[in-house]
Amino acid sequence: MAQPAVAWAQERSWRDECQIYVPPGWPDAVRPPGAPDWEATATAFLLDCCPPDYRSHLVLRRHPVVLARFAAEHVEAQLRAAKDGLAGVRSSLADYVTPEVIRSAADAWQEEAAHLVRVRRAVALVEEALRGRIFIRRL
Repeated sequence: MAQPAVAWAQERSWRDECQIYVPPGWPDAVRPPGAPDWEATATAFLLDCCPPDYRSHLVLRRHPVVLARFAAEHVEAQLRAAKDGLAGVRSSLADYVTPEVIRSAADAWQEEAAHLVRVRRAVALVEEALRGRIFIRRL
């Protein structure tokens, strides 16, 4: 009888096991602050938000709060680039591709910008937690 209970406990996700609140936008790949290995999952998530070369810098791997700042700056720059790309897509490509292709390119820029807004929020939340913020559920 003990075997099914153990198997069930192992199948539960960290969200089921932890009573720690994380706000909307918290990345699924990162355990909540205070959970076992939460900083390791935060570091992995933040490294995935950065260029691959960032992995070679020991200071970023050893100090997650420094990595979070680098990740925030990088994602913000990507978002600015996506907005600039969207603003100029019609004028820069009008002589080279059809209007349908331009619309598809604009849609791709919009999707990328929306994705980056979500990533920016996730990185900001992780950075706040690494700086010691405790998230409290509001009723």
